Amino acid sequence: MSRDARWKALLELLVERGRLDVEEAAAQLAVSAATIRRDFDQLAEQQMLVRTRGGAVVHGVSYELPLRYKTARHASEKQRIAKAVADLIAPGEAVGLTGGTTTTEVARALAVRPDLATGSPALTVVTNALNIANELAVRPQFKIVVTGGVARPQSYELIGPLADGVLGQITIDVAVLGVVAFDATHGAAAHDEAEAAINRLLCERAGRVIVAADSSKLGQRAFARICSAEAVDTLVTDAGAGPETVRVFEEAGVRVLTCDG
Repeated sequence: MSRDARWKALLELLVERGRLDVEEAAAQLAVSAATIRRDFDQLAEQQMLVRTRGGAVVHGVSYELPLRYKTARHASEKQRIAKAVADLIAPGEAVGLTGGTTTTEVARALAVRPDLATGSPALTVVTNALNIANELAVRPQFKIVVTGGVARPQSYELIGPLADGVLGQITIDVAVLGVVAFDATHGAAAHDEAEAAINRLLCERAGRVIVAADSSKLGQRAFARICSAEAVDTLVTDAGAGPETVRVFEEAGVRVLTCDG
């Protein structure tokens, strides 16, 4: 196993469990305890975990795993959700995409839709996510608008007043939100308040709002509120969302689409 793959696995385990000891991690990854100690030390130097006697804990109470380490989490569900979201977008529309792993998959699903292979433009995509802009910029039929702003390393998103300035001048047909939490009472949320502020503005500029979130995000709360549930037109999630969860969102006025496995 390469170092990058090992670090990714360690961080995944740490997010799930909150705490790992060296021997436990070594057994899980089938490597030596010395290797895990070295990994923990190097990850601690990057402030991606906190080293403890004999192990490690997550970094802070509002820990957020950087995007580059999250790509494998609920990957199949996210791809199905992304396909369903992409199917809701009509040719010629202006689409806002926030950052995140699920919205990145939405961008990829849009890129391979046969009916979006040509057009002038086939879609206008407005995004504050550098990785999404980078992937779609090679599609000449897509008009890509990047908001500007200061790059946030965890999510590759541009935030701050420079991004506000661009979004305040445009109108879009649909905003697709990637969220870390979505609750019928408390609304959609992100870990970072500056990121949430840009996402909120994107929603305000949109004719309709779609939340793309796997079922692990539902009924959860996070630090920074993006918008209320009432501001969301459609939630696209996976079949792990139970009937009671679906009912609660529908009672809040949200149309719920679930993607079967």
